[in-house]
Amino acid sequence: MLCQLGDDIAARIEGAAPGVEVVVIPTADELPDGVEGDVLLTLAWGSANLAQVLERNVGWVHTIGTGVDGFPLHALNGQTLTCSRGASAVPISEWVLAVMLAFEKHLPDSWVRNADARWHYAELGGLAGKTVGLVGLGGIGEAVARRALAFDMHVRALRRTNTASAVAGVELTARLPDLLRSADHVVVAAPSTVETHRMIDADAFAAMKPGVHLVNIARGALVDQDALRVALDDGKVARASLDAVEPEPLPDGHWLYSHPKVRLSPHISWSMPGAFDVLLDTFLDNLRRYQVGEALTGEVDVTAGY
Repeated sequence: MLCQLGDDIAARIEGAAPGVEVVVIPTADELPDGVEGDVLLTLAWGSANLAQVLERNVGWVHTIGTGVDGFPLHALNGQTLTCSRGASAVPISEWVLAVMLAFEKHLPDSWVRNADARWHYAELGGLAGKTVGLVGLGGIGEAVARRALAFDMHVRALRRTNTASAVAGVELTARLPDLLRSADHVVVAAPSTVETHRMIDADAFAAMKPGVHLVNIARGALVDQDALRVALDDGKVARASLDAVEPEPLPDGHWLYSHPKVRLSPHISWSMPGAFDVLLDTFLDNLRRYQVGEALTGEVDVTAGY
């Protein structure tokens, strides 16, 4: 197999998969003559020499990322593509619950620093009995659903197919306005594709409850940020907790940095101890499957874009 992630990763793969020969190749330079491989492990955004690498007998490509919106899908020529989909579901779903709780419990605004504060009284919200609307029910959406249900929330999810939810207790809908009208917290967790581009637009905000909390842990391209600004300013959106924006990083002086109703983090909701190990483990599991002829997990529908 060919590896564009360096010598250390190649050594780990050889140690975990006896019988697999791993050849480390560059991400930009010409490949040496005669170098071939059945499998390519590459970066989430591919590489500058990807087209050349794919001509070296590669039949299966695995990108170490969880999404493929940055991967040059057009470069593929019939190869199977898989990604580490779902590997970051646990930390991202924990981040979602953290920002929903922070919104309801007025954190950190309710911390006090002196005796002049008003003691023994507050008007805090809660998650129990509230409705979370999941825009997308993939691995991350399912992980959020499980945790939200544990907080006695109502969980509704947008799913364009008739596939049943893997999480009991989730109510499905195929209509975005229907989902948005009922949600106290809207969590954007869909893949970034041509179809989902700016799906949270002015019409979507118009369908939301006044005072809604918007959470985006997907990609910035799914939210029309100009429409979001209007919705924040007119009170329709009480808070936007954003771990994904467009572009990344935002330029200095961008309004999202300073808006009082925005909580912005630099695309870090995936972070946890051993995060990369979990990403690599998904590939190693697939490599075992490949060796014994089992179906691969995390396969990308190149036509659909996810």
